[in-house]
Amino acid sequence: KGTEKATQEDPGIKVEFKLPGKGDVAEQKTILDDLIAKGVEGVAISPIDPANGTQMLNDAAGKTLLFTQDSDAPNSNRACYIGTDNVAAGKQAGEEIKKALPNGGTVIVFVGQKDAQNAKERYQGVQEALQGSNIKILDIRTDDTDRVKAKSNVSDALVKNPDLGCAVGLWSYNGPAIYNAVKESGKAGKVKIVCFDEESETLAGVTDGAISATIVQQPYEFGYQSVKTMAAYLRGDKSVIPASKKVIVPTLVVNKENVAEFTKKITELRK
Repeated sequence: KGTEKATQEDPGIKVEFKLPGKGDVAEQKTILDDLIAKGVEGVAISPIDPANGTQMLNDAAGKTLLFTQDSDAPNSNRACYIGTDNVAAGKQAGEEIKKALPNGGTVIVFVGQKDAQNAKERYQGVQEALQGSNIKILDIRTDDTDRVKAKSNVSDALVKNPDLGCAVGLWSYNGPAIYNAVKESGKAGKVKIVCFDEESETLAGVTDGAISATIVQQPYEFGYQSVKTMAAYLRGDKSVIPASKKVIVPTLVVNKENVAEFTKKITELRK
């Protein structure tokens, strides 16, 4: 939607939106190669596996203006990253875990892939926030972006850890996976949940109190700012890319107090 708004404001920009079906580096490379072959002047990408995709990104950066968004590849030749400071977002999640478990307890973290840059940084932020507390992270479980496995991971963890204090989801679909598994186990409210992003089931969980908090990004801004910044740069305004080569879009904490207002706002943006 953010990319659409940017093109409405500037009809001289043409945008294509591509979503990989399998979610692997090979597929991202195919999409990138196709776009470059078509002569696209700028590409904003969320790298699935920055470490193993660096060469692919560097090849692309030599042929087009390459931005990363949502997940960064700091060791690549990308021109700019637009998105979240994921360590800071992880710290926000860690603070919410401490509020949810004021007397301490145990935590299990759930995510698609541990090696994705945003997953590593969020996990680092959570760990930093929990340092010195009496909250212990027992494990980090991965699901390879399989929603069925994401839910079964949680169900399995709840059986094996009957005294689990809090389940934490680092990627957007992990929130609904945890929410549904916890509800089905009859432990809603007993096992606290802290997660990321604003999937409709996640917001429903915050509304009914089963989810203590969710840390939301502003993907609308990722798309909007990526398109506007690339267009300005390609037209000759090099000042739009800061010296840090990063444009940080702040994350927000959504909890029971502000979820109604946030849901209303996000519904408007999605129209």
